[in-house]
Amino acid sequence: MADTVEFQLQGIDSLVSKLGAVSYDLKRKGGRAALRKAAALISEKVKESARRINDPDTSEDISKNITVRWNGKLFKSSGDLGFRVGVLGGAKQYNNMHTRKGGRRGTYEVGGSHDNPGGDTFYWRFVEFGTSRVAARPFMRPALAQSIAEATDTFITEYEKAIDRAIKRAAKSAGSS
Repeated sequence: MADTVEFQLQGIDSLVSKLGAVSYDLKRKGGRAALRKAAALISEKVKESARRINDPDTSEDISKNITVRWNGKLFKSSGDLGFRVGVLGGAKQYNNMHTRKGGRRGTYEVGGSHDNPGGDTFYWRFVEFGTSRVAARPFMRPALAQSIAEATDTFITEYEKAIDRAIKRAAKSAGSS
């Protein structure tokens, strides 16, 4: 159901050579900041795309609920850095009621809130992927596909800057010792 997007990084030899001179903590800190900037760029592209499909007659606005979140689960499981670009309240399913065993605690609903900046936009996935009765009008996948090169360039540029700063700090602290 989901499309896959593949890309290759080329021309990062200078970046790889500089990585050897920086400690693990500095690589992780600089990498996280650079990756956040690249994710923010993708988030802006997704917001632009969502604004184009927004229905001005409703109070809900998907573009206001686009967010960038740190992927702690990926980091804890593999040590890889990652950010997720998604929609606030995007996991809500009105028909998805859960009951705890024994029934003492009753039922509860999952996700979603009218308090989100763009309102309750749980329906974004119906727009993105379509349903059996409504054709898909994707806005996230095309935005990602169109901005991969720009996001990759942003990541490489910002990461090189962070590494250069870390090398300067390391040289400065080594010189003062």
